[in-house]
This record gives sequence, structure tokens and C-alpha cells, in this order.
Amino acid sequence: MAEDRVLAVARAVAGEVGLTPVGPAAGAALRFIAAASNAKAVVEVGTGTGVSSVWLLRGMRSDGVLTTIDIEGEHQRIARRIFAEAGFAPSRTRIITGRALDVLPRLADGVYDLVFVDHDASEYAAAVNAAARLLRPGGVLVLGAALADGKVADPAVRDPETVALREVVKALREADEWIPALLPTGDGLLCAVKRP
Repeated sequence: MAEDRVLAVARAVAGEVGLTPVGPAAGAALRFIAAASNAKAVVEVGTGTGVSSVWLLRGMRSDGVLTTIDIEGEHQRIARRIFAEAGFAPSRTRIITGRALDVLPRLADGVYDLVFVDHDASEYAAAVNAAARLLRPGGVLVLGAALADGKVADPAVRDPETVALREVVKALREADEWIPALLPTGDGLLCAVKRP
């Protein structure tokens, strides 16, 4: 999937500040998921320079609002410029600077259509718990980098982040309240629909 100039700039700036955003295929999948779920209210954990945010916004309803959370205010300042370049009015985004685990508990219960998490994998389990509360029935959770560069599938890899990611995959697979699927797009998107 080819990216336009705005996404190319956001991706280049991400590289300059040491971030690895979702790839074009994963971005296209996020746009598709947002469109298929007719998403109006979306939470993103890990704004970065706005690459995944732009993909999500392009799939969301035209009256939708993306709430995006990141601990790095400087990255969010870059993302705000990217959103403007992409033609999104400031009212389409709610940008919150802070730790996800501090911010997520302050968001409203059961009103979000989609929650996308792409940050520290060691916090994915807590983010899944938060998503269970935040999402409406039928809402979609998406976890980025779910394959961890192939480490998740290699049982010999036992670093804390990979182990935490494996545990999240297993918990989602076994949980009655979720319908999960792993999309092998890019570095993997672990998706789960909250059962009605």
C-alpha cells in the first residue's frame, strides 16, 4: 500500500526521533478496521509522530474523534502538525500527554468503537483490561507489533516483553468476552472483538 506525502513525512520524522511506526500494510489494515466498524470514537495508545493516527482518522467517520495518548509531548507536537497537514480539523483529535496507565482510567466506560495500542508491550495486559471497560459491545481492540519481529513464535526467546506479549495473546485466545484474530500484517496486529 503506497503512502502519500503526509504519511511519508510523518514516517521520516519518526525515524529521526527514534520511533518505529506501523508499516503501510498495518496502517491500511487499521484504516480498514476503523471503516468496517464505522468508528466514531477511537482511543490510540502511542501517538508517536501520527502515522497510525492518520491511518485511523482516514478510516473513521467524518464526525469521529480520535483520542490519542503518548508520554512524549514533543512527539505529539509533531503529530499535531501532521494532522493539520493531512487536512484534519483540530476538533477531530483529542491529544493527551501522559502515561497510558494513568490516562486510560479517566476515559468513559463503554463508549469507544476501537482501541489501538502500540507502545510498551509490558503494559499490553493492563491496556487489554482497560479496553474491556472502554469499548462498547462489538467494539474492536487492536494491539500493534503482536509478532515482535518473530520473537513471539520462538519459544526459546524469554525476554520480559516477549513473555508478556505471549501471555496477552494466550489470555485473549482463552477469554470468553473476546473474539480474537492475529493478522500477520506488518509486525502483526492482534485484533479482538468485544462480545455483545
